[in-house]
Amino acid sequence: MRLVRGAEEGRRLLSRWRGTPAAVDLPAAVRQEIRRVFGAELDAQTVVERILADVRDGGDAAVRRYNEAIDRVPPSAPLVVSRDEIAAACQAVDAEVMAALRFAADRIRAFHEAQLRHAAASFEEGPFGQRVRPLERAGIYVPGTQAVYPSSVLMTAIPARVAGVRELYMVTPAATDGSVSPLKLAAADIAGVDGVFRAGGAQGIAALAFGTESIPRVDKVCGPGNIFVTLAKKAVHGFVGIDGFFGPTETVVVADAHADPALCAADLLAQAEHDALASPILITDSEALAEAALAEVESQLATLERADIARAALEAQGLAVIVDSLEEALALANEYAPEHLCLEVRDADRWAERVANAGSVFVGGLSAEAIGDYTAGPSHVMPTGGSARFASSLGVHDFLKVTSIVSLDGSALTELGPAAAAIARAEGLTAHARAIERRLEKG
Repeated sequence: MRLVRGAEEGRRLLSRWRGTPAAVDLPAAVRQEIRRVFGAELDAQTVVERILADVRDGGDAAVRRYNEAIDRVPPSAPLVVSRDEIAAACQAVDAEVMAALRFAADRIRAFHEAQLRHAAASFEEGPFGQRVRPLERAGIYVPGTQAVYPSSVLMTAIPARVAGVRELYMVTPAATDGSVSPLKLAAADIAGVDGVFRAGGAQGIAALAFGTESIPRVDKVCGPGNIFVTLAKKAVHGFVGIDGFFGPTETVVVADAHADPALCAADLLAQAEHDALASPILITDSEALAEAALAEVESQLATLERADIARAALEAQGLAVIVDSLEEALALANEYAPEHLCLEVRDADRWAERVANAGSVFVGGLSAEAIGDYTAGPSHVMPTGGSARFASSLGVHDFLKVTSIVSLDGSALTELGPAAAAIARAEGLTAHARAIERRLEKG
């Protein structure tokens, strides 16, 4: 984990590491798989374009073909996961884990029910108003066969259900024996997902966006995924809605001399073990804290099951920045706009008021970011790559739409019409002006 001094050097390194999905270099193993599947050297964008076109034209058959070619799913595996499979999965999952998933679901539901009460409301005020309604049909993508995240099922599906989405479907890759993780299926059942389908990667996104014989077309696609999923979401954006583009996970820990270096290290490692591309970052005004935290990182790293992954992330993106003041630390964190921002400082509530850009803020040393991944309540699907400057964490608002209402009586027409007609004529839109003026004449 690299240690640097000064906000300017920290700023230079942090900005250099920002990138777009298209800029990611594909690993050699992935390039080899592309040659195997497509018989040619293709970049990620071209791969996604081919898959989308094939699924749009070929439906179920194309999804099955790519499931087999890319994920090595047996062609006999049905796309639809049956209710019997889901019921068996719920029985197979350890009872303690099922209880924990239900507890997490209750917490997530409670948070989003509170969020819904404060979301955009329908209203009518004189001649104008708005109506807020849920989407009719939403789809969620849940990645992973080796690493399985039932928490992501809950964090994506429950906000949709709370918002009132009528139909909710999930696509997810299957294993090489055709199975879907019982953890995912149990979480889908707890969250109230209406249907689960075996469809990974870009073919899963395409199936939700265009619809197939078995997989319904949805109004919006939500959920994180790899580079191919992200590029597929970008390609179908506009044809369907999407929640955002999610890159590798990132956490910034802002700490002062009063912070516990062991807890700072634990938060950094919790992020690093996700992915070799994760970004664990410490910003502090205390050199002693920085050095102690880095020593703790090394000590704790040796005890982790995913130590190799965590070390790769720490070596590639890990950074500790020593700045002159907490004001400077918060300014740097706001510029970086992290997915997670942990404030391990004295008077953390006061400093939290200065946070302008973050997916989620964890206030004080007891507010472990890892609890936010599971049971705090807010969705852990959050903006990455600096998009917290303009984007929000997934929530009920992602599954609502606002329709504007204009309802004029004679008085309102008389008040609003003349200025509207004048602007229309200034723009050269005579038919617009006349449509207004004819009503004024009749009034």
